[in-house]
Amino acid sequence: MSGTPRDHLLGVAAVLFASIVWGTTGTAATLAPDVGSAAIGSAAMGLGGLLQALRAGGSIARSLRLLMRYRALLLLGGASVAVYPLAFYGSMRLAGVAIGTVVTIGSAPLFSALIELAFDRTPLTRRWMAGALVGVAGIALLASAKGMPGGPVGGEGVVAGILCGIVGGLTYALYSWVARRLMLRGVPSPAAMGATFGIGGLLLMPVLIATGGPFLASWTNLAVGTYMAVIPMFMGYVAFGFALARIPASMAITITLVEPVVAAVLAVAIVGERMQPSGWLGAVLVISCLVFVTLPVRPRAVRRAEAAAGE
Repeated sequence: MSGTPRDHLLGVAAVLFASIVWGTTGTAATLAPDVGSAAIGSAAMGLGGLLQALRAGGSIARSLRLLMRYRALLLLGGASVAVYPLAFYGSMRLAGVAIGTVVTIGSAPLFSALIELAFDRTPLTRRWMAGALVGVAGIALLASAKGMPGGPVGGEGVVAGILCGIVGGLTYALYSWVARRLMLRGVPSPAAMGATFGIGGLLLMPVLIATGGPFLASWTNLAVGTYMAVIPMFMGYVAFGFALARIPASMAITITLVEPVVAAVLAVAIVGERMQPSGWLGAVLVISCLVFVTLPVRPRAVRRAEAAAGE
């Protein structure tokens, strides 16, 4: 794995693509209102995970001995993949889409940086912390301005939803870190992502079997489930795995703060929700965070050397 500026930019572009397609899932789910959150989550991540495993079958087979060496790490990643969609969609169902998205997506970069600090001894840079805070502030403004209809007013449901969102953010950060950790230990990107998501997909199949009946109630429901499994979860995570081979997990997860911006724009344009000015300000802050965190910075010594060479 090289660390060239080209690899960096390709990794950033891949995460942006993934974030955009992930941002469509909320709007897609509104087309199948009678399908529960557990069914949506298990279909999207479960079937998408199995598709990733099938796509990477040859790479997994060639890397099987190496994967078995890190089986504890692999099982941690697979379990995190299985828990994440249940926690994320459960959070949105209990606390509302806005709060669930803010807590899950907003907490993931913080958990990711803490995981890298704890296990990789990666220091928290001032630039990253400032950028992450700007992004979290942006999605907080975005969520408070969206006014999603039909959300719970308060009480125990909101508290439980926030707790689910925290679990979602933690598991999102965990499986991203595990996948990159496997890659850094020599496992090819397709094998690392395919094996991790394949295990998660298998763990989610019993949930899908138990809750997925409404998908068969109409062609619309079936189309929604198919779309979410193939486009956001399969193609999106293929792109995400491509990115993790090129940029740190904490940076990749921070870039995914664009997801709630996409979701908000689609909610205004397609679902018919209204966006207040503070929501658009939040979107600007999130984009500013992406630019701030992801643009590569050359060391001061390199800049001085380049300036001296030009004289």
